[in-house]
Amino acid sequence: MTEKRKVIVDDEEFEVELEKKGTSWQVKIRNREFLIKVEGERKKNSKENKRKKKIKIGNGTVSSSIPGKIISLNVSIGDKVKQGDVLAILEAMKMQNEIVAPIKGIIKQINCDSGDSIIANAPLIIIEGKK
Repeated sequence: MTEKRKVIVDDEEFEVELEKKGTSWQVKIRNREFLIKVEGERKKNSKENKRKKKIKIGNGTVSSSIPGKIISLNVSIGDKVKQGDVLAILEAMKMQNEIVAPIKGIIKQINCDSGDSIIANAPLIIIEGKK
């Protein structure tokens, strides 16, 4: 989808047509076309997409998609949590990964402790959803 925008380059205003082409932009200025790559541009919600890979989202069952060791457990049974709160830190392949709450609710069950080695996809924490 092509968009028309006004841009200023070296204090001169231009009307341009922009169209997203993969990770680049096709820009048309005064009947000339350019392909522009924006340095450091990321996909929308890339951070959220990475988090979703680390947790199982659904009914409040939290698990890790990779095996590892629980370094710290930041919640107790009965705690209220918000979506995105860090529940635990998992060390896997010499990296520390945040395990976050997929939903808002109350911690109903904890199946691990600090120092425990866990297997992939095992239910670690159960959250009862709250509206």
